Amino acid sequence: MAEGGGGARRRAPALLEAARARYESLHISDDVFGESGPDSGGNPFYSTSAASHSSSAASSDDERERPGPPPPPPPGALDAQEAEEDEAGAGWSATLRDRPPPRFEDTGGPTRKMPPSASAMDFFQLFVPDNVLKNMVVQTNMYAKKFQERFGSDGAWAEVTLTEMKAFLGYMISTSISHCESVLSIWSGGFYSNRSLALVMSQARFEKILKYFHVVAFRSSQTTHGLYKVQPFLDSLQNGFDSAFRPSQTQVLHEPLIDEDPVFIATCTERELRKRKKRKFSLWVRQCSSTGFIIQIYVHLKEGGGPDGLDALKNKPQLHSMVARSLCRNAAGKNYIIFTGPSITSLTLFEELEKQEIYCCGLLSPRKSDCTGLPPSMLSNPATPPARGQHRIKMKGNMSLICWYNKGPFRFLTNAYSPVQQGVIIKRKTGEIPCPLAVEAFAAHLSYICKYDDKYSKYFISHKPNKTWQQVFWFAISIAINNAYILYKMSDAYHVKRSGHPPGAGAGAAPRLHVPAGALSVALAQQGAASS
Repeated sequence: MAEGGGGARRRAPALLEAARARYESLHISDDVFGESGPDSGGNPFYSTSAASHSSSAASSDDERERPGPPPPPPPGALDAQEAEEDEAGAGWSATLRDRPPPRFEDTGGPTRKMPPSASAMDFFQLFVPDNVLKNMVVQTNMYAKKFQERFGSDGAWAEVTLTEMKAFLGYMISTSISHCESVLSIWSGGFYSNRSLALVMSQARFEKILKYFHVVAFRSSQTTHGLYKVQPFLDSLQNGFDSAFRPSQTQVLHEPLIDEDPVFIATCTERELRKRKKRKFSLWVRQCSSTGFIIQIYVHLKEGGGPDGLDALKNKPQLHSMVARSLCRNAAGKNYIIFTGPSITSLTLFEELEKQEIYCCGLLSPRKSDCTGLPPSMLSNPATPPARGQHRIKMKGNMSLICWYNKGPFRFLTNAYSPVQQGVIIKRKTGEIPCPLAVEAFAAHLSYICKYDDKYSKYFISHKPNKTWQQVFWFAISIAINNAYILYKMSDAYHVKRSGHPPGAGAGAAPRLHVPAGALSVALAQQGAASS
């Protein structure tokens, strides 16, 4: 067994690197457009030199996977003048014009004022109210009854109650604070044990509820969706997000960090690693970039032959454009500005969203993005690298294609910012680097989301079931908790109740930065004491 543990530890860095690589197009370090140094190695905006093979979301990735200069054009290719004329005929021009930013008069933030006495439970139940929990009770009992009719009676089972269901959720939520391998560690008497929670419900009772737990017990004859067992809960959660919060104008589409906890990967055995199944879905969100509140969730199943399955959508830009349309379906007509990564950015998508009064600013990669309709002269790298801060811009209607240089070229496509407006990237060591306003805005908002991921991804529920619908459910609960915490931070209750640990939380108490998760797990669990 020791050998297996040592092998897992040796593989842990590689596993973590592979997990992080999926997000490198959006995961930006605090030192945006970084300085050289140990903290900039994972920064997709950083490269060590003009000919570097280090990672960059726009061009350095391209250089790393396809080193060397691009292949020469085929014989008979258009010369530079003919190419310019061709681009002009397609509507692209180097003549720039100012344009006003999209008007936004709405005031973002919570839609209701919570009293100073509001508890963590009050904020959580804005998204998961009692009627949703009661439905889980009914569905779990229905599933247990049918299961026993088919496979034999279970004498140890008794119908679950609402207070027990709350306690059950509290136990699961407690794993987001102490990242134990199994929630059963609460009763183990070891490092992750929590006596104050263990006394609320016996381990045997918890395991029975876990065995039969369901959100939707049975498929209806009209249901064809692969996530039918959790889709009603996701719809209810979405309604709660919509009614509790109004987002700011600037938002981001991305995949939150929901991979395995690094501590678990580094300490688990080889057998445990083999048992972990690869996720069969991807989770995308639309997130308010000024607060971190997740406005909308979209779950895409990775298997299936339907029109939305990966069998039908073989190329990622096509898949990610479909994801973007789904995430923006409730955003039309509000003049939102959406920031996107390279796999989503495309001229066709941006023009389609602009007709719905949704404006975009996206990082563009010749390798990762759909470059249909873009001028080829802006996608190729010059033989002599320009100086840092230099840029080229071409415009078509309201759309601007920007090529900005900072230790390598970075390309942006936007219809949200004027190409003649100037911004600046502030560097800790070398001062300021001039750039178009769109570049400054992109760096600021994506950097905020990176900080959100670094902080909140640590508080995702650690329980990893094998069933896909259960994985989606616990991820959605984790997002609801994080959104509840954001509303708590924006309320009067935060200033009244800010403290280190909630009373009675014991070993599983929340740290100072995330009080509601610890307080919520205790509040839910203690509500089950009356029926234990």
